[in-house]
Amino acid sequence: MSGQSLLVPGEITPVRSVPGNIRRPEYVGKPAPTPYTGPEVQDADTVERMRIAGRIAAQAMAEAAKHIAPGVTTDELDRVAHEFMCDHGAYPSTLGYRGFPKSLCTSLNEVICHGIPDSTVLRDGDIVNLDVTAYINGVHGDNNATYLCGDVDDESRLLVERTEESLRRAIKAVKPGRQINVIGRVIESYAKRFGYGVVRDFTGHGINTSFHSGLIVPHYDSPHATTVMKPGMTFTIEPMLTLGSHDYDMWDDGWTVVTKDRKRTAQFEHTLVVTETGADILTLP
Repeated sequence: MSGQSLLVPGEITPVRSVPGNIRRPEYVGKPAPTPYTGPEVQDADTVERMRIAGRIAAQAMAEAAKHIAPGVTTDELDRVAHEFMCDHGAYPSTLGYRGFPKSLCTSLNEVICHGIPDSTVLRDGDIVNLDVTAYINGVHGDNNATYLCGDVDDESRLLVERTEESLRRAIKAVKPGRQINVIGRVIESYAKRFGYGVVRDFTGHGINTSFHSGLIVPHYDSPHATTVMKPGMTFTIEPMLTLGSHDYDMWDDGWTVVTKDRKRTAQFEHTLVVTETGADILTLP
């Protein structure tokens, strides 16, 4: 694995502005969102609106990813994604969610998830996760992917490739009538082939008009995830695999989650809708 030094918090720039004509999610300016009480199965109109939100989120992530290079700050990646979403009439869902100060999450190397963009400078050999969610027409679309920065060592590169493959396999396992835990079973069984850890305490989630509906999608074989998938259900799958333990620590910022052993970790995510025969990905560019 790369012998690079561990990450430390950088300087966070002021909150970016969003044009006043762009609709805000209800939680902006509040300490927490209003709990979702609606259905997990969405009607066709909601799904099509989510497809639009998902496409913008995917395009914003791809645009930010073009700027990944040694010497670029994570704050610059945030700027690119923020401006892309605003230019397309979407609100960056993470901005102001439970007080999160930025428009995407940037999680490097040992950061499992929820890294805050700041003055941190990307280095040759880093792996960089971008997690982007867009809100438009009253719904959210959420996706993330891990990218290579410069010349990345083979162990890290394989971790990234295999984490993406675990997501692909999990999506194929989605079928109406199956329990949610089939998703985690597929991911965990694949990850174990390579000795990877599977993060347990951060999961996929229901998503629709709510950023996080309350539905939980574990990435390990949980006996408690017995919800039966039905056509029209919308949720994310976002496996987080590690080169070591799945245990974690959290920085003092209350957001940045790092592996306890400080080994590297990768993540990939799509928003899906369950169909009559499988799953349809809503976060495609």
